[in-house]
Amino acid sequence: MASKKSSGKKDEERERGGFKASRHAAPKSKASAAGNKSEQKRAAEAREHAGEQHTAHEGSRFLQGGRIAPRRIDGTETAADLIDGTFLAYNGARLREACQLYTQKMLEPDVTIGMTLTGALTPAGLGMAALIPLIESGFVDWIISTGANLYHDAHFGLGLSMHRGNPGASDTVLREEGIVRIYDIFFDYDVLLSTDAFFRKIVQGPEFQRAMSSAEFHALCGKYIREREKALGIGNKSLLGVAYECGVPIYTSSPGDSSIGMNVAALSLEGNKCVIDPNADVNETASIVLGAKRTGGKSAVFICGGGSPKNFALQTEPQIQEVLGIDEKGHDYFLQITDARPDTGGLSGATPAEAVSWGKIDPDRLPDAVVCYLDNTVALPLITAYAHARHKPRKLKRLLDKREANMKVLRDEFAKASGAPHEASQTDAKLPMHR
Repeated sequence: MASKKSSGKKDEERERGGFKASRHAAPKSKASAAGNKSEQKRAAEAREHAGEQHTAHEGSRFLQGGRIAPRRIDGTETAADLIDGTFLAYNGARLREACQLYTQKMLEPDVTIGMTLTGALTPAGLGMAALIPLIESGFVDWIISTGANLYHDAHFGLGLSMHRGNPGASDTVLREEGIVRIYDIFFDYDVLLSTDAFFRKIVQGPEFQRAMSSAEFHALCGKYIREREKALGIGNKSLLGVAYECGVPIYTSSPGDSSIGMNVAALSLEGNKCVIDPNADVNETASIVLGAKRTGGKSAVFICGGGSPKNFALQTEPQIQEVLGIDEKGHDYFLQITDARPDTGGLSGATPAEAVSWGKIDPDRLPDAVVCYLDNTVALPLITAYAHARHKPRKLKRLLDKREANMKVLRDEFAKASGAPHEASQTDAKLPMHR
C-alpha cells in the first residue's frame, strides 16, 4: 500500500507529458511544454484578444543564437555575404560555422594548419581553383594527401588536359577510343602514359637515389614540375609545384597506392635506389605538431574527406603521447568536410568527440570542432572564397625548411620522456602471456 501512495504522490508532482512541474516552473505568461495545456491555450487567446505582444523565453540559454531573419538574395551579395547571411540551418549552417572557425580562429598567426585530401579533388580542378590560392595566401601550412590526388595534379603542371564529360557515356566505347574517366571527368589515355614517363625520368636523377620522407620526395617532384611549367609558360597549375615554392611539405600516407608509387616500384626492379620511408613520415608529421605546440602555438586540422590521410594527420597526437610518451593534449581545432556517416564504424565518418578518446583532439577544445556533411567539390571553393574575403594573407611558415629543427625538438623530448635505455636483460623478445 505504501508503494501505491508514494507512486500517486509522484504522479501528482508531474504535469501531463511526464515533466516534473517544479523543474519547469515559469511565470504564467510564458508557455512551457511541461505546463498545463488548457491554461496555456486560454492565456494565449487572452493575449491575442487584448492585443498584447507574444512573450518569449528570451532568457533561455537555448535561445541565444541569432534570429533566423536572412537578407533577401538579389544577386548583389558576395559568396561570403551569402554564407554569413543565408546559411542559417542544417548543413548550410555547418558550412557557415566551418568558414567562421577557419577564418576567425584557425587562421590566427600562432596556429599551424594541416590539411588532408582524399577523393579525386585535383582532377576536378580544385588544386588550381582552391588549394593553390590557399597555399599562396599562407592558409595551409602542411598537407597529407592520397597519392592519386598528387599524380593527377601533375597532369596540369605538364600541360596535359582534362575535360568535362557525361557520366552516362558507355565505358566500353570510351575504352575503345582510348578515353579514361573519373565519373564526369574525361581524359586521353596518353595523359597517363606521359605522366608516368615524366615521373620515371626524374626519379632516375641522382638526388632521388636514397631513402627519404614523402615530403622530400614531393618537394623534388614539385621542383621539376615547376620547371616544366615555366618552360611551357603556363603559370602555376600544379599543387606540387606551388607547395615546393612556398615551402609547404606534402606527405602521403600510402606511397605505394598511386601511379607515382607504382612507377617508383617499377624502377626499383632496375636497381633504382629511391625509397619513400614511412617511418620518416610518421615522425616528421608528429614533429610538426609538437613543434607548433612547443613554440606556444596551436595545431589545427582541416580534413577534406576522410580515409587514410585523415588518420595520418590525427595520429600525430597518439604518436606523441601514447608511443613516444611525450606530454601533450591533442589538436586544438578540427574542421572536416565529409559525406561519410559515423555509425558505420569507418574512420571517414568518425566524429571529433570520438577522436578525444584516442587523445587526438584536446577535449577542452571540442567547441572548436565542426563537421560539415557536404561534398568537398561544393564546400572547398566556398570556404576558399570566404577565407580570402574575410582574412588577409598570412606569412608563410615554410615548414619544409624547418623539418630538421622540428625533428630535433621531437628527438630531444623523446629522449627526456624515455629516460635511460633498457638493459639487455630487460629486452627479452618473449612477451608475457595475456591473462
